[in-house]
Amino acid sequence: MGSANKTGSAARKARIEEMRRTEQVRERRNRFLVIGGSVVAVVALVAGGVFVVKSQSGDDKDTAADGKAASGHFVTGADGVKTWKGTLGRTHVTKTVKYPTEPPVGGDHNQVWMNCNGDVYTKAVDNMNAVHSLEHGAVWVTYNGKASKADVDALAAKVKKTPYTLMSPDDAQADPIMLTAWGNQRTVTSASDPNLDKFFEKFVQGEQTPEPGAACTGGLSQ
Repeated sequence: MGSANKTGSAARKARIEEMRRTEQVRERRNRFLVIGGSVVAVVALVAGGVFVVKSQSGDDKDTAADGKAASGHFVTGADGVKTWKGTLGRTHVTKTVKYPTEPPVGGDHNQVWMNCNGDVYTKAVDNMNAVHSLEHGAVWVTYNGKASKADVDALAAKVKKTPYTLMSPDDAQADPIMLTAWGNQRTVTSASDPNLDKFFEKFVQGEQTPEPGAACTGGLSQ
């Protein structure tokens, strides 16, 4: 039994390290793309900004939010994980989306994601950006004022060493500590709750991910 646990732990560490290496390569590539894109943008602006304005206007028409980010309900499994049964929109929108759950587990969202390469935020993040991170396969750790400082510190330490995760405070949520992935959510009692590791193991870049392998860097940060 001990040998099996060690093998599983080693496999998990290898998987996380591989994701981190892949993310670092993607981040370096994105830097070059940003530099190249900036040059192109300057040229485009010199040539005339009308085309850019028209393109953005067209996007707004195609992605206007109607406030119905999701329809359905949670079903709680024997493992305590609540899974969303219904539809979760995936449209990039510019208007504010009102989600039926807090934190949201998916739905229409902003076109820019929150950086989620083990990022720990000390202020609340915009749900619309965080939902985009969930779409990329991230697990979002949130806590409210009822969570102890010791738990918050321990959670932050875990998130910082785990690619495709992010953490932020959320005073609007019902429970002290909650874990969210695309279409899935659960409450844990503390940072030492064994269900925390189980949730990470299953949902960090898990099968629920709509866009597996999509970037968790190059987005929005505080």
